[in-house]
Amino acid sequence: MEKLLFTGGTGFLGRNIKPILDKTYEVTTIGIMDADMIKANFVTDTPVLPERYDVVLHAAGKAHIYPKTEAERKSFYDVNLTGTIHLCDALEKVGLPKAFVFISSMNVYGDEPGKMDTEDSRPLSGDSPYADSKIKAEEYLTTWCKKKGIKLGILRPSLLAGKGAPGNLGAMVNGIRTGIYLSIAGGKAKKSMLMVDDIAYLVPLLVEKGGTYNVCDDHYPSFRELEKTIARQLGKRVPISIPYWMAKCLALIGDKLSFFPINSKRLNNIVTSDLFSNEKAKRELGWKPMDVLENYKI
Repeated sequence: MEKLLFTGGTGFLGRNIKPILDKTYEVTTIGIMDADMIKANFVTDTPVLPERYDVVLHAAGKAHIYPKTEAERKSFYDVNLTGTIHLCDALEKVGLPKAFVFISSMNVYGDEPGKMDTEDSRPLSGDSPYADSKIKAEEYLTTWCKKKGIKLGILRPSLLAGKGAPGNLGAMVNGIRTGIYLSIAGGKAKKSMLMVDDIAYLVPLLVEKGGTYNVCDDHYPSFRELEKTIARQLGKRVPISIPYWMAKCLALIGDKLSFFPINSKRLNNIVTSDLFSNEKAKRELGWKPMDVLENYKI
């Protein structure tokens, strides 16, 4: 059984996919969490690895916060870029893997909503600290892997659905659970989403072929479909939908009060569809994505 080094393997992604990966690989997790098998801080030091690994799955990263200070902005580069460089330095000391899989993000394309965009139809224009640090990590790994003869696979996942999901999906679940969630304008906007399990199924395909891929399911769920799916699992009523004008008034308040649950930027994200094409991954890897609405369990 091949050996796989999994960074970020004890977070949301790892908790969901490590049991699947364990069936194919001998998995070792590495990171700063107590549950990690190898304790290492990629930001401050080059980690010390005990052996060579056949495959590296690099999912450790910083996300899900909006930086308010220069120190917070810098922390994205410290974790997402410097941490990646230190990991590569550590791999060189114990022997190089045959394949390296990097979990990037759709955010590398910038804030403009996707319109079934492919990997080559728009530039990497993301300028937030999160997006830019991911772009720079992709660039570093592309150069490093080419120089070292390592097969590189880069995944740009859309919104991940899975048990214990963080971010916007987690906020939706908590809002519906507590009864403080309101649907907006009928929840018609659709979003690219990916079942977190699919990351595990994509890894061996990337080890074999490499490449850079947008990954999402074929359904592109609407907000209303997600709301109904979550409410059903929680045994709650489907949230009331308020008209756009009312939501806009609330968002204007949120623009002035940072603690308010909605502002104009978040409102725009909620009412605007954001869709990316998964055709390249299906065509080149022979991948068949899971349907989020059929498989998502809270």
